[in-house]
Amino acid sequence: NYGYLTWEWASGLRGYSYPLVFASIYKALQLLAKDEVQLLIWVPRLAQAALAAFADVKLYSLVRHLENAETAKCVYFCQLCSWFTWYSCTRTLTNTMETLLTTFALSYYPIKGSKMGSSWKYLALVALAIIIRPTAAIPWIPLVFSHFLQEQRKADLILYNYIPVGMITVGTSLIIDRVFFGEWVLVQLNFLKFNVLQNLGVFYGSHPWHWYFTQGLPVILGTHLPFFIHGCVLAPKRYRIFLLTVIWTVLVYSTLSHKEFRFIYPVLPFCMVFCGYSLKHLKAWKKPVASFLLLSNLAPALYTGLIHQRGALDVMSHIQQLCNNSYQSQAFVFIMMPCHSTPFYSHVHCPLKMRFLQCPPDLTGNESYVDEADLFYSNPLGWLNKEFYSDTLLPSHLIFFSVLEQEISSFLTSRDYEKTATIFHTHVPQGRVGSHIYVYRRKT
Repeated sequence: NYGYLTWEWASGLRGYSYPLVFASIYKALQLLAKDEVQLLIWVPRLAQAALAAFADVKLYSLVRHLENAETAKCVYFCQLCSWFTWYSCTRTLTNTMETLLTTFALSYYPIKGSKMGSSWKYLALVALAIIIRPTAAIPWIPLVFSHFLQEQRKADLILYNYIPVGMITVGTSLIIDRVFFGEWVLVQLNFLKFNVLQNLGVFYGSHPWHWYFTQGLPVILGTHLPFFIHGCVLAPKRYRIFLLTVIWTVLVYSTLSHKEFRFIYPVLPFCMVFCGYSLKHLKAWKKPVASFLLLSNLAPALYTGLIHQRGALDVMSHIQQLCNNSYQSQAFVFIMMPCHSTPFYSHVHCPLKMRFLQCPPDLTGNESYVDEADLFYSNPLGWLNKEFYSDTLLPSHLIFFSVLEQEISSFLTSRDYEKTATIFHTHVPQGRVGSHIYVYRRKT
């Protein structure tokens, strides 16, 4: 057995329900004797892409039912043009699945004035999204509350929908986590404590409260932004709940110090409804605007999806080659990059000895705590000399960003390392992240 579990698993902050999907795929490939590294990499992405495509179709169906085919086509077009959707929809992040399940749930949501909807279906999908990522509850708070207010038979809604759906999903999640953790763990509660009550996510960086309004949402919307605003003005009153959901979600996330673009990905389908509504009402300008949206999103979608920061994936193919020769048992790869810069064993698929710089947060309240990655970057040369004081401890391969090379050049020379690969990473190097990734091998 081999692999690696990050600190979140030891702290019970991650549940096994979502990884179990991919573990099942891996197991199926193994049973079919097809568990090759390329299939392990691509099949989960293809599965995620298929779900994303289905979610797009469900969004189209929703708008077609609420409005008409023309408006639905405009919303669908805006969704397909979104550069951030292209960038994110095939990534096997919990945020991606949270967004897809939100879209699925929205297609069954009993919006006011519509005869379409299924309480238990949308609630089940919302509950599943919350199990996978507890923050999925945030955008659904105003939606569920609105549904509850408009529901005539409130007691039945609680007794026959809220309670059964909640008990089944939470119970299933508890059982799955009990099997794999070996003890009873309520992951969702631990997640809430860490990210909200204790706000320990700030350990990984913080932004000002307005960041989502001034940068986050404008960036993920891109050139859709003016049409989103225009659509908000034009849309019928019944869509105000969608706008309220977007504003509410962004406001709630703004109260948390640690912010990332992907955190507000789930509001994007709501925004696309307004963008599509705007596009539909532009009439004579519809075709020029559609062309503008397509072309203006195509460039960032292709660049971020195929070029920007691709080195972190490309370098793994160099590492994986070590699995294909007799040198594997002696190989030791040390990734000296900001923690979690690269994938790990899923892109190697062999018991290769590997290590990367650790960056777990301090959960004990030690104010003087410094993680391994920060210790390393405070004095890379000194850290390396201290950590590898004996030649017998030296890694066979070192992987690091180009910005580090000059600072540790004396260590590389004195320990007989030679550069074997230079891999492009980004046109926008920043801080600890360089434009290229270097692979150094120790001479034997």
